[in-house]
Amino acid sequence: MLLGAVPILLLLLVYLVLAAGRHEANPADKILPLPGAMAESMAALMFVPDQLTGQLVFWADTLASLQRLGIGLGISTLSALVVGLALGALPPVRATFGPLVTGIAVIPPIALLPILFIALGLGETAKVALIVIGIAPVMIRDIAAHVSALPREQIIKAQTLGASSWQVILRVALPQAMPRLLHAMRMALGPGWVFLISAEAIASDVGLGYRIFLVRRYLAMDVIIPYVAWIALLAIAMDVALAALSRRSFPWAHGERH
Repeated sequence: MLLGAVPILLLLLVYLVLAAGRHEANPADKILPLPGAMAESMAALMFVPDQLTGQLVFWADTLASLQRLGIGLGISTLSALVVGLALGALPPVRATFGPLVTGIAVIPPIALLPILFIALGLGETAKVALIVIGIAPVMIRDIAAHVSALPREQIIKAQTLGASSWQVILRVALPQAMPRLLHAMRMALGPGWVFLISAEAIASDVGLGYRIFLVRRYLAMDVIIPYVAWIALLAIAMDVALAALSRRSFPWAHGERH
């Protein structure tokens, strides 16, 4: 942890030096705000209710974004588990639906954003749909590839003992797919945040992405930088939580650490 903190501290030090230099030359500089200015702006967003809505803007943005991301990630995870298991364990299903999943996975999700807004409107459904379309096909392909790569001997032994296809899926494939599913969720967090911020920036009235793109017209870097840092902290916390859950729930999948 100490070694990992060194580059971050160096980046912060470089930022402070550059910010101090710019403010020495121009006290009204907005590009690289000093920590005091960022703290003052964030305090107003975190603790002072908005005059129009009465909400604490920062926490309302955070809650809205986490709800959208959580719903999108939940739907994608469930889809990856169900569809991925079927594609990986059942060759006829893989032959039938595999090309469709692959085709959807290679389409840039941002290109579908106008279609989603036209078809689903500007509400929450379109934003969640963008997250699902963006990460679910990739997660499905990952789980399907993992299941199809399971040792053939395990499948044959289960079938020899009288297991049906569904019993093979539930007793053999599912337990070994769960650690991979958590890994796929961790890998999907980054793209999920990208699609969330993109949707919020285009059509929303609350959310972390909405706030960043709203204040950029005023060059409010004292708000943008803390918001970006907050998004990074949330993403890191979610990744650490999923990694800890995987290690605690499936220690056999991680092996011994030397």
